[in-house]
Amino acid sequence: MKKKITEKSIELFEKKGFTQTSIQDIVDELEVTKGTFYYYFSSKEQLLMAIHLEYIDDLLERQEKIMKDERKSSVEKIRNVIALLINDIKDKGPSGRVFFREIRHLSNHNIGIIKKKRNQIRLNIEKVIRTGMDNGELRPNLKPDIITFAILSLTNYSYQWFKPNGEIHSDELVQIYADVIFNGIMEKND
Repeated sequence: MKKKITEKSIELFEKKGFTQTSIQDIVDELEVTKGTFYYYFSSKEQLLMAIHLEYIDDLLERQEKIMKDERKSSVEKIRNVIALLINDIKDKGPSGRVFFREIRHLSNHNIGIIKKKRNQIRLNIEKVIRTGMDNGELRPNLKPDIITFAILSLTNYSYQWFKPNGEIHSDELVQIYADVIFNGIMEKND
């Protein structure tokens, strides 16, 4: 039941927003009592925090597997992280939209916990960029923090517009983003 409450809440939070969705809305959709809700969650904010933690912990775990794969070059790891973030929209779009849009409704303490985990995702990318610079895969004069923010800006904003069943496939979007990151958009004149 806890999973059903979480899934239905994600659906309602995405559609109506956190503040416009009441606990009564959630239990009505599931045809259960408020007591059932309170058995699993002490408040609507605790539910929102559980949604945030599940989302960010899963993303971090999958990113860390990419980062620890010593068979991959830094460029491959960056491309794989871009793919991870774009394919996440396809697989977990509603959760991602709730994550990015509704964080403001968490308490300052809970926001701090989520931001720390979110920062770890950023720092992991920054580290692989530095490694790529050090080993000669990437230009030595890059600003890893700015490149990391660019990657995250491209991918995270995609939650706002990318439709996995639309005219562009997720693999194609990953290729476009990777091409922009690695090659830019200017025609090369040799």
